[in-house]
Amino acid sequence: MSETKQLPNRSELPEELTWDLTPIFASDDAFNDALESLTLDLEKASEYQGTLKNGAKAFLSAIEYVLSIHRTTEKIYVYSHLKNDQDTSNATYQGVYAKASTIAAKAGEAVSWFGPEVLTLSDETIEAYFKEESGLEIYRHFINQITADRAHTLSEKEEALLAGASEIFSASSHTFSILNNADLEFPIVTDEEGEKVQLSSGMYGQLMESTNREVRKEAFEGLYKVYKQFRNTFASTLSSHVKKHNFNAQIRNYSSAREASLSANHIPESVYDTLLDVVHKNLPLLHRYVALRKKLLNVSELHMYDMYTPILGDAPIRYTYDEAKLKSLEGLSPLGEEYLEIVQEAYGDRWIDVVENKGKRSGAYSSGSYDTKPYILLNWHESLNHLFTLVHEMGHSVHSYYTRKNQPYVYGDYSIFLAEIASTTNENLLTDYLLKTEKDPKVKAFILNHYLDGVKGTIFRQTQFAEFEHFIHTEDAKGTPLTSDYLSEYYADLNAKYYGDSVERDPEIAYEWSRIPHFYYNYYVYQYATGFSAATALADKIIRKEDGALENYLTFLKSGSSDYPIDVMKRAGVDMTQSAYIEETMKVFEARLDELETLIDSFE
Repeated sequence: MSETKQLPNRSELPEELTWDLTPIFASDDAFNDALESLTLDLEKASEYQGTLKNGAKAFLSAIEYVLSIHRTTEKIYVYSHLKNDQDTSNATYQGVYAKASTIAAKAGEAVSWFGPEVLTLSDETIEAYFKEESGLEIYRHFINQITADRAHTLSEKEEALLAGASEIFSASSHTFSILNNADLEFPIVTDEEGEKVQLSSGMYGQLMESTNREVRKEAFEGLYKVYKQFRNTFASTLSSHVKKHNFNAQIRNYSSAREASLSANHIPESVYDTLLDVVHKNLPLLHRYVALRKKLLNVSELHMYDMYTPILGDAPIRYTYDEAKLKSLEGLSPLGEEYLEIVQEAYGDRWIDVVENKGKRSGAYSSGSYDTKPYILLNWHESLNHLFTLVHEMGHSVHSYYTRKNQPYVYGDYSIFLAEIASTTNENLLTDYLLKTEKDPKVKAFILNHYLDGVKGTIFRQTQFAEFEHFIHTEDAKGTPLTSDYLSEYYADLNAKYYGDSVERDPEIAYEWSRIPHFYYNYYVYQYATGFSAATALADKIIRKEDGALENYLTFLKSGSSDYPIDVMKRAGVDMTQSAYIEETMKVFEARLDELETLIDSFE
């Protein structure tokens, strides 16, 4: 009997496969010194609070103080969470992370007065400050972002009341989280090896990818039996959360909760509506893809529990980490030498924590602050999926690198609306490269399927969620009770509309709304779909070497938050207030679906 392979301890890893965090703080003592220094700086907050009315120089001093607090706090927090994530069982770094989390909360509280106090100044006063003090000019957009909310800001007393009630307003979301993550008891089910396992949200995702249909069916029915049992409670928590959004929008003089949410990044509501319209027109493409899944799985009835199992078997290609690095450089070559030099710096300068070890946080991410490298956490396995993960996270990190090298701290980050565009552009470039260079038809089919699944999950599914989210907000605003039956009936119909006649109307899927945590965010999910679509359009321009496309793209990467996201993207060459960029993605989806169908026919 073979011995079970054990994960290595952190101390056993080759140094070159771990990230180097010493450029942030050379030692834990240096971290503690920074923590102590920040604690003393926070005590100075009272010296600045209440001074914004004292003239341009006082205004500038307060801005610089507040930003310095944020900047130092971010550096401290990043070091602590990276140290903790590399081995979550390490008690020392659990403590370091706890200290950083505590100081971050204190820092936020210490400078929370700044935005409301800016709004006590008239536009005329602020403009006079800018004319008087040249050092303020760099902060004009920063201050404009604050004053843009003037019409939606209440009196100081009213704002204080709302702030004091924030914990009450978040109660429904908190209740959902506790119930969903801690209190629900799921049944014991059978996995692929015939072993009995405890079903959970995480285990459910794994079982849905099983090639054993009985495993998938049992997990699907077992999960939704539990959610159905608590459907009235989940309807109550979701309804209360929606009411909070609508209440806040109403008292702040917005026409709707959607307008209130999108206004934070100055996104026109038409962007949301355009996404829904274009996706609706192209649902027949998703129906075609679903029908192909039914054909390849060779089933007389296709169920929702059949939507995530591989339709082409195991990947016919694998990459070692060194091979993946080479492939990434080849795949990203259309981005030019300057971009590739940054990627090579990431590989050579230990930005990346590569392999899994005992206690390491699962998954993958890009993280950092203005004063650190844009670090990447991986848990490497030799697969095509992990190659795509590598270039995805590299997209985030190079975006961060360019932003911080080209923007002052105040604009040294970017909004969620833009965050997934650079990473997904990289994935699109890699897909194009692999399709052009791989000769094995089965490998090409697997790559095509990987892309099509990405569009299914990121554009179609997230737009379905966005449509449901808008429906529940508008129905509540009309006074319609959001009962479990009402939500489930609508969701079942919506799911059938998106997936088409090839999929059976499983009664369980009507309760899917009850388990989606994103419905407790505030008009968030649509950004996954718009970001993926924008990335497709940008990658296409770069691949075709359209005049100015690469220069415009690099300008986007360097822009940070120096302008509103829509305007940043217009300069990159994509007008996200129009439909063309989403329609372009649908054309790519159709072309690659055509190619996959042709390849599969050639196998038969």
